[in-house]
Amino acid sequence: MDISKLTKAGRKALPLEKCGAVIVAAGSATRMGGIDKVMAELKGEPMIVRTVRAFQQCDAIREIVIVTREDLIRPISSLCAKMDKVKIVVAGGKSRQESVWLGLNSLSKDVKLAAIHDGARPLVSQAVIDRTVRAAHSYGAAAPAIPVKDTVKVVKSGLVMATPDRDTLRAVQTPQVFDFDLLRGALKKAEEEGASVTDDCSAVERMGMSVKIVEGDENNLKVTTPLDLKIAELLLEDET
Repeated sequence: MDISKLTKAGRKALPLEKCGAVIVAAGSATRMGGIDKVMAELKGEPMIVRTVRAFQQCDAIREIVIVTREDLIRPISSLCAKMDKVKIVVAGGKSRQESVWLGLNSLSKDVKLAAIHDGARPLVSQAVIDRTVRAAHSYGAAAPAIPVKDTVKVVKSGLVMATPDRDTLRAVQTPQVFDFDLLRGALKKAEEEGASVTDDCSAVERMGMSVKIVEGDENNLKVTTPLDLKIAELLLEDET
């Protein structure tokens, strides 16, 4: 693939192609105080089921690969057995980058777009998934984001070094969606160069690729702590 064509301004919209989702749920949940967040219940069902269902029900997604810990492969496979878009549940790697790579390798060969999503974002809406996929069709890379509410400081050794303009800052969410070959190439290059990236957008940004930002959703929070889990439960109660 000619990466330069994707990075040129005014690139043509990509045709609607097959999009596969990689749901990454292989973390150790060290900040959850002993709670296994992947299997933590939200309104009577495991969090991972709610996450996967959002992609199952979204027409823009054609297949799903779930990446998780070795000990959760069978339980999650059983929980998602009736979701026909779930292709396979595979074991993750030692890092998120490695887990995403393993998930990409498990997608079908005819997949043209890959949507990477945190398994711990169970409240993602079909609307967010759909508009991110469609933006990636046109731009090659897209991610949902919301404005930053707090003032952010750049700090070094306990001292404020700079205060970025809050109007230019966004909190990026998932799913992050990419041209399949672009993301694979970006992750491979990051691995070869020993670069650790905090999200998948960072990997393609290193290659000079611009990422299209679309409107995210404040409810699309990532469950990282027990407090996040309680907030997610409250948000689900508001939906009823």
